[in-house]
Amino acid sequence: MALIVGFVIAVVAVPVAARLARRLGIVDSPGFLKVQTDPVPYLGGAAVFIALAVPVAVTRPLLLLPLGLSLALGLADDLNAPTPATRLIVEAVIGAVAGWIVPAPGPLGGVITALLVVALLNAVNLIDGLDGLAAGVTLMSAFGFALVLEGDARVLALALAGSLAGFLIWNRPPARIYLGDAGSYLIGTALAMLLATTFDEGDSLAVTSGAVLFVAIPVADTAVAIVRRRRAGRALLQGDRGHVYDQLIDKGWSSISVIAACIALQGLLVGIGIAISHLPPGVAVGVTAAVIGTLGTLFFVAFTTPGTWKAR
Repeated sequence: MALIVGFVIAVVAVPVAARLARRLGIVDSPGFLKVQTDPVPYLGGAAVFIALAVPVAVTRPLLLLPLGLSLALGLADDLNAPTPATRLIVEAVIGAVAGWIVPAPGPLGGVITALLVVALLNAVNLIDGLDGLAAGVTLMSAFGFALVLEGDARVLALALAGSLAGFLIWNRPPARIYLGDAGSYLIGTALAMLLATTFDEGDSLAVTSGAVLFVAIPVADTAVAIVRRRRAGRALLQGDRGHVYDQLIDKGWSSISVIAACIALQGLLVGIGIAISHLPPGVAVGVTAAVIGTLGTLFFVAFTTPGTWKAR
């Protein structure tokens, strides 16, 4: 039911959010790091939040607190970008709140959740560079979590999946609305909370090992960006047009092909992760390490080796 409710509300709320964004002037204008030629409204993230909030509020409304804080930080970033230091401090606060609500097991459980929030919040934001890319990739992630989690966490995963599916109807190329930082921060925080929850799910080591692959594409792109920017002598927080998806387009891929390939690869990794979650814990860790090692090697050789990307 959470899946259906999230989908229906998103389908209705997204165009309303787009009209409101245009009326208020909350739009993404064309620029050096932009792919669009005309202004595109933001506030897609607000619509996604409303869509997932309805089913989540029925089961565990406290989960909406860190999600709402992430949405608020993203809206502030969309309207008037705060300094990197300020943004990082607020991200840490959001992570601390999430760690209080959904702590991983152990004395450092809250800290682990907080670190996951900061990492995935930024990872999803970095992959949000093509129409439908971030929403499509994280839709696969949400479905993965929905299949391995239970209870309130499963409701959140299904609500997130439904709201993203509804949002994609309006965000597919050519996008009529964007997630904005508000949406990418919201989604990243939700995924981090879901990943933290896997520590308590059944044979947690196997489930968590497999669930790591549910967020592999955003994390891999972020890792590539960090290595690439360091090699170019650039600040890690300086934006550019050299992400994995940008490089594929430079190599002659169409944007549709890039989006489809990234979503399909994330879907494949979700399938592998689900299979891993049913293995004995020791075997699950080994298989996950092998998959991550293979994927990491392919990405780093293809996208960080000098000569394979253009400095801009």
